[in-house]
Amino acid sequence: MPPLPLPVADSNESSASSCDSGNVQTAKEKRRALRKRLPPWFKTSLPTGEAQQKFNFTRATIETGSLSTVCEEARCPNIHDCWGRGTATFMIAGEECTRGCRFCAVGTIKQPLPLDPEEPTRLAEAVKDMALSYVVITVVNRDDLPDGGASHYRACIDAIHEVRPDIGLELLCSDLDGNLEALDLLLDGAPLDVFAHNVECTPRLDSKVRDPRASFEQSKRILEVAKKLRPDLLTKTSIMVGVGETDEEITEAMKDLRSIDVDLLTIGQYLQPSDRHLPIDRFPEPQQYAIWDSEAREMGFKGVACGPLVRSSFRAGHLRDEAYGATPAVTRSQTNSAISFLSPSVSN
Repeated sequence: MPPLPLPVADSNESSASSCDSGNVQTAKEKRRALRKRLPPWFKTSLPTGEAQQKFNFTRATIETGSLSTVCEEARCPNIHDCWGRGTATFMIAGEECTRGCRFCAVGTIKQPLPLDPEEPTRLAEAVKDMALSYVVITVVNRDDLPDGGASHYRACIDAIHEVRPDIGLELLCSDLDGNLEALDLLLDGAPLDVFAHNVECTPRLDSKVRDPRASFEQSKRILEVAKKLRPDLLTKTSIMVGVGETDEEITEAMKDLRSIDVDLLTIGQYLQPSDRHLPIDRFPEPQQYAIWDSEAREMGFKGVACGPLVRSSFRAGHLRDEAYGATPAVTRSQTNSAISFLSPSVSN
């Protein structure tokens, strides 16, 4: 499988107008003209040896089981790294979301298909046969369901734990439309290591970036209540940069999240999935990620991954282990690229 292409716009692409006038651009050409070329520090590499074998096996099992992964649906640039390390992120409850966030590559639909009652069993059987050490379950929003899909998410978690009680489990959950009763039912006794929910962007940008039904405050409330319901779980969130925020707003958002005891934090560059999605505002340089990384650790986050290509589930198992004293999940020496750029004080 060739490496997934990173979203990149060639400025020459938009110069060849199909209009006879030579001056009038089509709507598509105007959107393309707004896209930015990726800077030179964006690098990914293919796995080799044992990592390549793990990647191939993971891919084949996913295809055989007709499963969906956010790694593929969201066009993640780190798919080779994660699958080659025995970590995969499965997307459950459908392939389309009831919300229409402007940054997201997942399709939107007002009335999705009914939940598949066989999905928990099918997912568990696939995981049982895979050489995985850590699994992230992520979900699409299901605002069409009274509990936001919570009971289905729980069924998938329990099914995996039953066949692989040794595996690490992380749930990257929706905001359940703010339904705290559903959150309680989901988390009560759930065999999870990490409960994750992404705030996505800084508060000022909610209306620009996210669906109107989502907000920083609602996401923060879900994380706060989750920690109160299950103080034994690590809580985790992710922030995108390049959607219009300032450096200072990222720092303030981190402070806000630490005030509710969020344990794990990832910060990464927003990459525009297509010319119909939210344009990229900027590309912070790797040194800025080093500053955020250092600030986050000083604030007390137990695990931090900051870098242009970092995504919310990137090296998720390693990030969990970092919270318990292991080597940082992402360092320059591990990646040999700008996937992370830890400051010297925390890099080894």
